[in-house]
Amino acid sequence: MSNEQSLFDKAIGLIDAANSEDPNKETADGKEWPKELLYSHRMTDMLQRYMPDADDALKLAIHAQHVQRWKSPRDAYSMDRIGYLKWRKDLYKFHADTAGALMAQAGFGEDDIDRAKQAIAKKGISQNTDTQCVEDVAALVFIEHYMLEFANKHPEYDEGKWLDIIRKN
Repeated sequence: MSNEQSLFDKAIGLIDAANSEDPNKETADGKEWPKELLYSHRMTDMLQRYMPDADDALKLAIHAQHVQRWKSPRDAYSMDRIGYLKWRKDLYKFHADTAGALMAQAGFGEDDIDRAKQAIAKKGISQNTDTQCVEDVAALVFIEHYMLEFANKHPEYDEGKWLDIIRKN
């Protein structure tokens, strides 16, 4: 096994260990998963289908996009649009910093860490292909795994609202 592969495997293991602490559970394929561990695996699986030749920094950004998300609950912010936007902005930084620390612990260099952090933090979405890839993969995972459940929670949404959601994804 090459040194790069062992660094990658170590980083994946650290991200998975961090996400395994999620107290929120979800069942998939007859197995109960920590919610964010399942999400990270779904993101990785989708990336393999969407961009199978992605490099390690992008693969780690994809895998760590929601690392330890439960540590920043939505209800810790005001339940209005301003609170929602602040929560999302803070989440991007939290996830990027957490992923960066785990990548550093695994032995990755600053260039790879910075690339992954920029993508996770949604920096330069219109110019940064890594950031755009994270967004694309997240949208595909949402559509494939979470959209139906989301739709069931929002029977008040009309056709126009759904078309807007789908366009944004």
